[in-house]
Amino acid sequence: MENTDPNYETLSVMVCDDSALMRNLVSRIVNDAPCMQVVGKAMNGKMLLDEVPNYKPDVIVLDIEMPVMTGVEFLQERKKLKWDVPVIILSSIATKGAAVTMQCLELGAMDFITKPGGSVTTEVSAVSEELIEKIASYGGSYARRKGKKIPRTDYILNMLKMREAEKFVANKKGTSATESTVSAERIMPIFSHSAPKEPAVITPVREGGRIKIIALGISTGGPNALRDVFKMIDPHLKQPILVVQHMPAGFTNEFAQSLNRICPLEVCEAADEMKIEEGHIYIAPGNYHIKVEERVTGNVIRTTQEDQRNGHRPSADVLFESVAKIYRNNALGVIMTGMGKDGAVEITEMRKQGAYTLGQDEKTAVVYGMPRVAWEMGGVQKQVALMDMADEISKLAREKA
Repeated sequence: MENTDPNYETLSVMVCDDSALMRNLVSRIVNDAPCMQVVGKAMNGKMLLDEVPNYKPDVIVLDIEMPVMTGVEFLQERKKLKWDVPVIILSSIATKGAAVTMQCLELGAMDFITKPGGSVTTEVSAVSEELIEKIASYGGSYARRKGKKIPRTDYILNMLKMREAEKFVANKKGTSATESTVSAERIMPIFSHSAPKEPAVITPVREGGRIKIIALGISTGGPNALRDVFKMIDPHLKQPILVVQHMPAGFTNEFAQSLNRICPLEVCEAADEMKIEEGHIYIAPGNYHIKVEERVTGNVIRTTQEDQRNGHRPSADVLFESVAKIYRNNALGVIMTGMGKDGAVEITEMRKQGAYTLGQDEKTAVVYGMPRVAWEMGGVQKQVALMDMADEISKLAREKA
């Protein structure tokens, strides 16, 4: 959408898909969103490779299966050229071949979205909000590093919802949405630069003890952040790590395997009744909550399909809640990049019980949502940059073992 707010610049997007219908549908979704615009389209990876230097996009939306040059081949060339423009995979093959999707992440793609209903479908509107969120998150983070003035993701989404509401009301009244008395552009500057609040003061009921378990919650920006953390984690770390990464069903096993290839510790997808062992990292399976259950013979992981929490299953809050209840002050909670507030309430409860807690800082979080809310609630003892997170976790785990 044309940016009418002088306080902000426009996020530039390129779309690459061999289907003209999909290129147009995705472009329409992007161009209808505030503060972003499609600047170029390509029908295959080769054309995209040629056009990126001309358009200089802030983010690329990329299909995988294409003639001439596939999405995977484009990512391989992008890596050789050392381009850092973020890439989001939007592909039907993601539902058929999770391994290929993980290969794309290993080659440098930031995240992925699956096309609902097949490779060419008008149902792409079903993932329009997720698409806009990820474009705003990854593209916005990249553009701001390049010096552009781009509003935060949550406010772009709020603007989008406001405009939809304005259109709805205008249609009912028979007027134009631009005649609305409260426009998104007018309220946007009020909120976009709000600094994090001073954290609430938490007085734990007991002092921190030995760390026996580490629980980590993460969302948007997580796939690559976890790769950065786990490839640098202490290979001698004894405590088990349980991870909730918001990811759809069918991908978490491949994701765990891709992490296992670069991590010095054993990484696997969690399963119901799985015994929690030292030096292992457990990834919550897609569409299942994970929690800890106490057993005389050794604590185990339980998976459940109880209702979503904070709009998610798995939910970081469900994991943190069980860890706070069972381990109390013998745990370390970590909350990292992600949209919304999942994990914030229960990592605060972990802190109240005496657990140690870390949160990713604003500067290195792709989306400073989950860690921001946790910080403001007083649930985070220390904010840590992504590049320092592995060392901080390892150091605490060694010192409090």
